[in-house]
Amino acid sequence: MRNHLCIIVFICCLFACGDDVVPKPKAYLRLEYPEAKYEAANLDLPFTFEINNLATEVTLKSVKASTKSYGINLEYPALKGTIFLTYKSVENSKENLNDFLRDAQNFTQKHTIKADEIPVASYENTERNVYGALAEVKGNVASPAQFYVTDSVNHFLTGSLYFYAKPNYDSILPAAHYLQKDIRHIMETIRWK
Repeated sequence: MRNHLCIIVFICCLFACGDDVVPKPKAYLRLEYPEAKYEAANLDLPFTFEINNLATEVTLKSVKASTKSYGINLEYPALKGTIFLTYKSVENSKENLNDFLRDAQNFTQKHTIKADEIPVASYENTERNVYGALAEVKGNVASPAQFYVTDSVNHFLTGSLYFYAKPNYDSILPAAHYLQKDIRHIMETIRWK
């Protein structure tokens, strides 16, 4: 009787498993953002640049009137993110500029605790005297991109990207890439006055 039971169980197992088990492929969100349309930012600043029309709220704050410092917030409500820009005039030439560069680089380096990788791409446009760098901070960090540009004599602009969400690299990656293109465009269209 025991042999018959084993044979019946064996036959049932053979016929019960008709199809091969195929694992489901990983699903990816399909997020589509509108094609970027840029126009000149009409702000009373010592420089000009172009911004994406998706940045619906642009806030300009005078940080220190005596040192000609400004804060500019480019808010993207549809992406739940903001690009924060800070402009500072270079007062004491090399000494002041070195402090600004050190601060910008230290700000990026503070993310090394949580970052998986921080590739930095330098930027240079000798025709318009714009020199700088863009750091893409990969991982679950508060700010996935920071940059700075300067003319090395009078102007220094730094910026960082933040989202209104808990840092989750996989979730914000499509929006981060979209806004990093906007950051590159800002860097490429800067013109000092």
